[in-house]
Amino acid sequence: MTSAIQTAPAEHATTLPDAMHIDGAAVVGTSGHSFTHINPANGQAQVEFQLAGPAEVTAAVESSARAQQQWRLESPTHRREKLQALARALRENIECFAELAALEIGTPLNITRWAADASVGWLDYYAGWTDKVTGDTIPVPREEGINFTLREPVGVVAKILTWNLPIASIAMAVAPALAAGCSVILKPAEQAGFQAVRFAQLCDEVGLPAGLVNTILGDHIAGDALVRHPGVAKVSFTGGGVTARKLQQAASENLTPLVLELGGKSANIIFADADLEAATSWSTIVTTLSGQGCSLPSRILAERSVYDDVVARVAAALEQVTVGDPYAADTMMGPVFTQGAFDRILGVIDESVGTGGATCVTGGAALDRPGFFIAPTLLRDVDPASAVAQEEIFGPVVCVIPFDDDDDAVRIANSTPYGLAAYVHTADLSRAMRLCRDLQAGGIGVNGKLVGLDPTVPFGGIGASGYGREGGREGLDEFLTVKNVAIKF
Repeated sequence: MTSAIQTAPAEHATTLPDAMHIDGAAVVGTSGHSFTHINPANGQAQVEFQLAGPAEVTAAVESSARAQQQWRLESPTHRREKLQALARALRENIECFAELAALEIGTPLNITRWAADASVGWLDYYAGWTDKVTGDTIPVPREEGINFTLREPVGVVAKILTWNLPIASIAMAVAPALAAGCSVILKPAEQAGFQAVRFAQLCDEVGLPAGLVNTILGDHIAGDALVRHPGVAKVSFTGGGVTARKLQQAASENLTPLVLELGGKSANIIFADADLEAATSWSTIVTTLSGQGCSLPSRILAERSVYDDVVARVAAALEQVTVGDPYAADTMMGPVFTQGAFDRILGVIDESVGTGGATCVTGGAALDRPGFFIAPTLLRDVDPASAVAQEEIFGPVVCVIPFDDDDDAVRIANSTPYGLAAYVHTADLSRAMRLCRDLQAGGIGVNGKLVGLDPTVPFGGIGASGYGREGGREGLDEFLTVKNVAIKF
């Protein structure tokens, strides 16, 4: 299903940020080049701004270092109250962030509102951790005195953001880092910087120290300079493996540690004993963010006895997904992010059908309208070893692959280099528990539970999906370092 494109109200164009935010003030870049942002919903230019270069990176790091020295000395109660104030401010600005997301990445308002609301939860959750950062007392012989550990903030954190759900990525890194006593420099993708700038402004508005959260707008040049800067104590990156390898190389210059939340090719295993209506309806979640989500179930593995039924049900469900204007109330899926992504995704579909042996059941083509819209696509009879089944497509495309038994399902699910998430649909709890042990992934969702975006649990992957964790105590520990103290009386 499709809905007509509506033009976003003209007044929104005047509210888009066109400068970065450093040390509590708007800063127009002077050492980078200019960049024109294209609205993915209509393909039209909507704002131009200057990107950061080495000068702005240095200014941001120096500002963040000063702010961090002040912030780390504040009491846990003070830090908790400030994080709670930030959560309240974000809640009051949900509509603003939702509209910014719709304009910068084309995500429907009903999804961006949900993402902003979920981000409030991350701030609230980590506000509760500020007074629970404790060390340990180490038992030693009496004559040796006392031995204990302190947990201290690592310092300045560089967060290099993905573009597909910026406000969620911001909250998932900023909340634990601030709770730990760190400062943060946000470097969003140049195509998706609006929310990051507004978030830094919001931090100032609630009274956080100037520079505690800075935002620089830059491309790979600014990102490289930021990661190589000796004043950055840790780098957190959400994005793709190609960029991650470049960042690892840059970070090695100063042995700067990283957290990498990378891509996925998540298997969604549907057994014959599952509630097929529930499982196949849930599988349309792959169209969330137009398929541009790292933990979305982009591979359906269906038990052979129900394979044709699953294909038919999922295809029918995908055809009910309303694609259209991000501002329309009934829109469930918007455009893909850029012209480049649009061309690449269509090329992958054509190749998988043309030479890969797959059959396109529904979708498979661009929609006849302005912008970068692709119909929700289902491919069946996909070879598990083919490119479309092995590589992250990052678009509204789902592959359906048959399997024969539990072992076959696990073999196919574990056959990609990724290991971020996996999903199981079955009425057999014992089988579900066995598969949770056998599936090689950082998180497992059973019978309709999506992995990710819950602040209380660790989220991250293995293999080509990266390392480190966001969420839970593990997410806080990423921004703490342990110091041992030994005192002889």
